[in-house]
Amino acid sequence: MLVVALSVVVLVFSRTGFATVALVLNVLLLAGFVLRVLAGPRFDPFGQLSVRWLAGAVFGGPVMTAGPPKRFAQGIGVVFSGGSLVLRAVGWDVAADVVLLLLVVAASLEGFVGLCLGCRIFAWLQDRGVIPADVRADCAVR
Repeated sequence: MLVVALSVVVLVFSRTGFATVALVLNVLLLAGFVLRVLAGPRFDPFGQLSVRWLAGAVFGGPVMTAGPPKRFAQGIGVVFSGGSLVLRAVGWDVAADVVLLLLVVAASLEGFVGLCLGCRIFAWLQDRGVIPADVRADCAVR
């Protein structure tokens, strides 16, 4: 849910003429995804906030899922937030906002419906042999 909130804030600043603020917040969004890919929520302040406080308040506690599909999904977040950042840095704000909107849709499905698109893509790739079968792929869908 924090990804959705931060992404929406980036979009609001972008659309209201505060491009520099949007760029800085986009950097924070990318940094959070990179930290989660490298170490899970352990070193990411947004991840810590989600796991330790928000999950308990909203869901009654964290919902444990397998690491590999979630890291894969967060890697997709790196691609989308990084792509948005690059587009924003070169002045293509509308394209950056479109990419970020796609991230908002995916993160909203995860946060509000429990549908992890990255986990689904992970399982689909595993079914086709792109990801080895011995990688644990169970990913909870609330």
